[in-house]
Amino acid sequence: MSRNTRRVLFVILAALMPLLNSCGFYSFTGASIPPEARTVSVTLFPNKADIVQPSLSQVFTDALRDKFTSQSSLSLVPQGGDLHFEGEITGYGTEPVAITGQQQAALIRLKITVSVRFTNKFSAKDNFESTFTRFEDYPSSMNLNAVEEGLIAKITEALVEDIFNKAVVNW
Repeated sequence: MSRNTRRVLFVILAALMPLLNSCGFYSFTGASIPPEARTVSVTLFPNKADIVQPSLSQVFTDALRDKFTSQSSLSLVPQGGDLHFEGEITGYGTEPVAITGQQQAALIRLKITVSVRFTNKFSAKDNFESTFTRFEDYPSSMNLNAVEEGLIAKITEALVEDIFNKAVVNW
């Protein structure tokens, strides 16, 4: 690369740097986190659904913690984080969908609902209390026990993405 090309690139990068910093911290995940925020805390989400799947509480909580530690520069703390999440799993169950001509379900839907309270220590306008629901369908010919772990992983990933987006991507 020639010397002039390097100079031009340097000038362009120098001109763009203030734009990247002007609205707080920007990451390539699309997250807009206040620049003064350094920590995130996620308390255990207890399973208060009518049907309690034993591992769901820990799986969901760990997935939400992992999302913030892998997609931001925030450090995870046990409590009192600059960004704080708490809540509970309020729904877990199956329901028939896609009824066939013989009045039998061709598909079964596994649905999970989570109630979330988010607090942003530096921007109260971003605080929220919301309910998030996601589902996955599976063939009625399959036993839930055989597909449950994989379905929970997919649903949890979608729920965590929704929560992350609402908290720091501002959709």
